[in-house]
Amino acid sequence: MLNVKRSEIPDLSGEIACPDSSEKSRFSGKIKVLIISFVIIGIGFNYSNAQLDRSTTKVSTTAAQFLKIGAGARAIGMAGAFSAMENDIYSIYWNPAGASRIYGTGAVAFNHANWLADMSFDFAALAINIGDLGTLGFSFTSFRVPEEKVRTFENPDGDGRVWDASSLALGLTYARNLTDNFSIGFTAKYIREAIWDMSANTFAIDVGTLYTTPFNGLKIGASITNFGTKMRLDGRDIYINVDPNANPNSGANNVPAEYRMNYYDIPLTFRIGLSMDIIRSSLFTATAAVDAVHPNDNTEYVNSGIELNFNRMIFARVGYKSLFMRDSEQGLTFGFGVSYPIVNDIGLAFNYGYADFGRLKNVQFFDLTIQF
Repeated sequence: MLNVKRSEIPDLSGEIACPDSSEKSRFSGKIKVLIISFVIIGIGFNYSNAQLDRSTTKVSTTAAQFLKIGAGARAIGMAGAFSAMENDIYSIYWNPAGASRIYGTGAVAFNHANWLADMSFDFAALAINIGDLGTLGFSFTSFRVPEEKVRTFENPDGDGRVWDASSLALGLTYARNLTDNFSIGFTAKYIREAIWDMSANTFAIDVGTLYTTPFNGLKIGASITNFGTKMRLDGRDIYINVDPNANPNSGANNVPAEYRMNYYDIPLTFRIGLSMDIIRSSLFTATAAVDAVHPNDNTEYVNSGIELNFNRMIFARVGYKSLFMRDSEQGLTFGFGVSYPIVNDIGLAFNYGYADFGRLKNVQFFDLTIQF
């Protein structure tokens, strides 16, 4: 994404010289990977059609919905078709394996969006290349609901109290290139949600792989995100005193009790995607990407996007999100970005992303990335 010297960019699609027998073994292995990947994609699309025919879905059955908000204006401009993209620190969110392919020593990024209904979404990440050991990354996600008055039937204009809600996730990522063409990545996350005086906590992991094929540098990415335990709200707001027989003159009164709170899954998501430079020249590159997404709380859908790159400095992006998702309000996305070297090996990039939400209007993303 940033302007770096071509001599510093490894040829991820190249082959290492080896004996003939080894070449045959490598070629056979690549063919198997390709076959398996396309079989998985075919099964996913068939299953997606079956999901669309269901009479019910599992919408609104998971907690920590903020985990489904995509990170990075570049990814948003491409409609979230990002699981097979590389050299971007926001891979930490979409596919942790991509973090292994951040060129240079590392990168730091900040992303902000004014979400729907005046809510606020922020994402920050740091990735450091630790040589042959791989790449180590850290991420922070914050989602906040502004303070509101506590309103009741007796006090519709407020009873003097205020409430708010917040969510956060802290992630630790490790990614590594196992070969010149195959990478893996893992993220361990702590997740917390709070509303008024109650909160819920859990832990989850993300796992991803990224493979560059011999066919024109075609990349295949796959990830499973938010695989973790269930969440349950707890706090003083669920504790009450009750009178079992509703008679203060008899029986036990003011018995300590609590509301029974249920456990809820978090939004587990499986993504598999493809990306490839469909046009490549010394000054201009066009990259197309597509992701098939299977969530545990909705029907399957497809994201697709394209990025136009002029001289590794000026970028334009467009995409379409949530194709085939039932009753989706999402659709067109677009964005742009600029990248420029500041001094020596330090580069700066700014990106803007726009996502249409139909009747809910739109959301605009801004991010800043420093690569060093």
